[in-house]
Amino acid sequence: MGAEFLFMDDNARPHRPNIVEECLQSEDITRMEWPRNRPDLNPIEHVWDMLGRRIAAHHPPPTCLLELWRTLLDEWCNIPQIRLINLIRSMPRRCKACIASIGRHTPY
Repeated sequence: MGAEFLFMDDNARPHRPNIVEECLQSEDITRMEWPRNRPDLNPIEHVWDMLGRRIAAHHPPPTCLLELWRTLLDEWCNIPQIRLINLIRSMPRRCKACIASIGRHTPY
């Protein structure tokens, strides 16, 4: 991975079993410090939400795994790039709001 590689997860308990910790240590992978239960600070959570909403809006909905897979791929490719750019640009505001709220609720 290289010395600059930094691993980010959402700091949830299921992602922290001993075997995962041992693997990260054995590969000399540094885990990013991250507050627990803060999906507002994780851009991919917002992308998953966008994708989920797009799938939920499909009529008719996918009826089998193959249709779901194809629909997911189509919708993933069709997420407007400006939405992703705006999400990335919002991260400094999100971080500042989290710091100002001392880790409590934010409007995001």
